[in-house]
Formats: sequence, C-alpha cells, structure tokens
Amino acid sequence: MSLEMDRIKSSFIIYNLRLVIKRLFPIIDRLNVHIPCVHSRSVYHGDYPKPEFDELRKDSTKNPCVKNSESADERKVAAYLPTFVAGVAGLYASKAIIHQHLMTMAPSRDVLAAAKTEVNIANIPENKVQIIKWQGRPVFIYHRSQELIDQERAMNIVELRDPEEDSARSKRPEWMVLIGICTHLGCVPIPNAGVVPGGFFCPCHGSHFDTAGRVRKGPAPKNLVVPPYQFTDDQNLLIG
Repeated sequence: MSLEMDRIKSSFIIYNLRLVIKRLFPIIDRLNVHIPCVHSRSVYHGDYPKPEFDELRKDSTKNPCVKNSESADERKVAAYLPTFVAGVAGLYASKAIIHQHLMTMAPSRDVLAAAKTEVNIANIPENKVQIIKWQGRPVFIYHRSQELIDQERAMNIVELRDPEEDSARSKRPEWMVLIGICTHLGCVPIPNAGVVPGGFFCPCHGSHFDTAGRVRKGPAPKNLVVPPYQFTDDQNLLIG
C-alpha cells in the first residue's frame, strides 16, 4: 500500500512539473517538443494471499455473524478458571507454610509438662501457706481455718476496691489458691502479714490483701489472681 501511494505521488508531481514548464516556455508547444513523462515502477505485488489467523483464534470468535458480546461469558470462564485454580492452590500452600511456621513457635514438651502442677495438700496445717512454683510464678496455697473464712465472708464487698465474694474465689472454703504476684508492680507479697489478720502484705509499695487475696489497702488496683485449678481428690490439687 505504501509503494502504491509513492507511485501516485510521483506521477502527480511530474504532471504538475510539465504544466509549469509549458507555462514558462510556451514555445515548446509551437515547436511540438514532447516532454517525456517518467513514471515510477511499482514493485508491489497484489497477488499474494492474505494471511489467515483462524488457527490462533478461539472457536467462539470465528463466526463473523455472532456478536462478540454473545460469547463473552464463555471466554471469561476460560480465562478466570486457571486463575481461580491457581488462587486455591496458593491458599493451601500458604496454609501449610503458616502452619509449619506456627508449629516451630509452639511450646516444647518440657513447657507443656510444666503447664500443670499437682500438689499434695494433706500436710499443710491450718492458717499456713505453702508456696510452690507454677509456670515460673509463685502460687500461694492457703489452708484457712473456719475463723478466717467467717472473717472474709463477713466483709461488705461494697467497701472493697475490687468487689468480689469470698465464695467466688475458692472452690472449697478452707483452701484458697492465689498467684503470689502483686497486681501493682509485680512484687511477691508476704503471707500472714499486713493490717488484715492472716492476710498478705506487699513490702514494695505497701499493698494489703486479705486471706481471699482481695486488696484492702495500698496502691494495688486489683485482687490477686486465682489460677485455674481443680481438686483431683481430698489430698491432691492440680494447678493449670
């Protein structure tokens, strides 16, 4: 197509040039002088077959009588299905990688074994506290007498900073299990000390707790924490 246009342009230029020469030199017509016309030779061959790309086209687009919009859904499914399959495979692969990574962060068997501690409470006398270590923290196991139980249950919880019934903090009235860490700044309180008879006293900043671990005085904002525990029998206690 480009060669054909070049040939037409050349012919047009030569024709105009002949007209200009005749106007400038009118004697040429009288002398009957012929100005040769040079034509460009076309090297373009129009007998080559047009290329066919039907082998590369989808079957749904080969029919020229069918609108492109009518086969759009079929082509979209063919295009989106591999993407969907690849996405699902990627999710499963990510799940496996994340699960493997989380398993490396799981606690070891030694840590899991220390998650629960069984204590024999048969030899703890009344009004005494046995201190054990559970998950790196001290735990107070308090064998309370009936006098101490009555003392705590007679307390009006409205007057407490962190109101909580004594019965709600123990599964058996005579046994009180507490994590021995002050809720103020994490110090370890001293058993059988402070302003409350039989209670706990934190020497760091002067917090006082009763035998149920409820804060009575000082800067501690909350009661002592009760860990998860259960009685396996009358003589053994399982913490954790």
